[in-house]
Amino acid sequence: MNYPQIVTREEWLNARKELLVKEKEATRARDRLNAERRRLPMVRIDKEYVFDGPKGKVSLLDLFDGRRQLIVYHFMFDPSWDKGCPGCTNLVDNIPGNIARLYEGDTSLVLVSRAPLAKLEPYKQQKNWTTPWFSSYGSDFNYDFEATVDGGEVPGVSVFLRDGEQIFHTYSTTGRGVDILLGTYNYLDLTPLGRQEEWEEALNRSATSVQG
Repeated sequence: MNYPQIVTREEWLNARKELLVKEKEATRARDRLNAERRRLPMVRIDKEYVFDGPKGKVSLLDLFDGRRQLIVYHFMFDPSWDKGCPGCTNLVDNIPGNIARLYEGDTSLVLVSRAPLAKLEPYKQQKNWTTPWFSSYGSDFNYDFEATVDGGEVPGVSVFLRDGEQIFHTYSTTGRGVDILLGTYNYLDLTPLGRQEEWEEALNRSATSVQG
């Protein structure tokens, strides 16, 4: 890749100030987007879903663990696979070991995969993960929330709100929409080399050509 241009400190400060204007606008745009996301309408969940967990069969309500909100990460693990998706593995590696702040926000976080629990548990132990992981094997959960599409697994996030025993689906995203959960990506985005992925190199070349 081409390294950034070498300039004087004054030139760098001028360029940094120009970028700061764009960064502040992006932050404000993100705040507006987050507010709009919170205003999305929601759907009542009337269907019963059963999951396999370390303590046996549990319901979607059980996954809340008494909290008002639930974030489900749809971890790609097809029943025929022996290992979990590398990309999903990277994402779970990015989950903080201490998510107490999330709990303070009355929110639970769990992983759900279509593979049987007998395959999930050894993989979880191998990776030394502590995030609760449940199997939706044999249920429609993955299909209903588009984590399995046309027979293939899709990474994604679904968010639920609980009011008493009533459950509502408030948000879902897939693909690049889960990038926000990847802490190391956010760190690498601050660096000159970035994530060092092919799609990113194309953007770098495009920006260089525009600048002259």
